[in-house]
Order: sequence, then structure tokens, then C-alpha cells
Amino acid sequence: MDDAEPEDIDNALAAPAVLEAPDRPVPLAEQRRGTIMAVLRSLDARTVGDFGCGEGALVRDLLAEKSVERIVAADVSARMLRVAARKLRLERRPEHERSRLELVQSSLTYRDDRLAGLDAAVLMEVVEHVDPPRLGALERAVFEFAAPRAVVVTTPNREYNVRFESLPAGKLRHRDHRFEWTRTEFRAWADRVASSHGYGVRLLPVGSGDPEVGPATQLALFTKGGAA
Repeated sequence: MDDAEPEDIDNALAAPAVLEAPDRPVPLAEQRRGTIMAVLRSLDARTVGDFGCGEGALVRDLLAEKSVERIVAADVSARMLRVAARKLRLERRPEHERSRLELVQSSLTYRDDRLAGLDAAVLMEVVEHVDPPRLGALERAVFEFAAPRAVVVTTPNREYNVRFESLPAGKLRHRDHRFEWTRTEFRAWADRVASSHGYGVRLLPVGSGDPEVGPATQLALFTKGGAA
């Protein structure tokens, strides 16, 4: 478990297929990206930041979305950015695709004007990797300084962990997670951030729902200047 990647754990429990054949379940990680892309389409987002892009799984989907004109993929790790470039096979892509993408080494706990002015920013499974005392810095960097028109945040629902048979009781989904929020804790955080920075917020489920413990992944959609 300690050596697993977050997507490997997520994909260990697949939810029922939505767009594929009934006998082929869709892994949670794919459902998460699919939900994010649907949200971005609903926002008509033309410039999108993938903040904490990791190996570039979401960036691949963004590159395939012709309506997205500019992608800023940021990560604190230079090594991860190199891995992303390799996995995306940037050297083989045509120039009109490469020109839409900017790979940026940046920490989300410091102001970085290169991340500003976007239609939407996505923090996909990012906040739980930040030490709680540093969350305030991330909130200011993203919601106050970068200040995109919309922000999409996904994070594990800790209550759902009991449904992962391979996850020991009381353990988090990945060794690098500093915390995992319950639904109540996530809503409280999202409401506070939205109120503090002039955003409206709406919470959406991702993955298979459970009548007792809720969805596997939680998603918050923040929209600037009003209700989401």
C-alpha cells in the first residue's frame, strides 16, 4: 500500500460503467477525469490550469479537447514535469498541440503570476498532499493571486475508505496524504474558502455513491462572483 500510486488504489475499486459496455467497469480515476472534463465543458473554459499536474493524466484529456486553447500544467516537481512530457510524447505531437501547452515548475503555496488569468484551474487530488498549516498559503495562491474564473477541486472522501477491502482500517489512501476529509469537513472548508475569496461553491459526487458513506471522491466547483 505504501508504494502504490493513488490512481492504482482508486482503480482497485471500479464503479459501474456509464459510457462503456455493462461488463466493463470504468475505473474511479477515469470517472474523476471524465467528471472534471464535463465540468470544464459546462464552463466553456478555453484556458485551463492543471495545478499539481503530476504525470499529466488530465493534461492528456485537455489536449484532446479542441475547445481548450491554452493549458498551463504546473507541478512543484521538475522530475514529474519531465515524466509528464515523456508520457504525453510531446516531441511527437504536432506543433499546434505543443503550442497550447505550458509546463511550469511552481509551488501552489507561493504566488506565481504565470498561473494567473485563466478561465479555470483544476486541483485534482492535490489538497490532501499539503500539510494543513500550509493550506492557507495554497488558498491565497490559488483563489486570491491566480484567481481563475472557476476552480475545480477533487479530494478523497475519507468516509468511503471502509469500502476498499485492501485498505487497512484507519489508513489513508496514500502514504503522502497529510489528511483526508469527511464530507462535512470538505464542505466546511469549501464554504469558508468561497466566502473568503468571493466565490460561490457547489459540491458534486464522483464515483460510485454509497447510501451510508457517500461517493468515493468529492468535487467542489468554485465560481467567481456568485453561486456555482
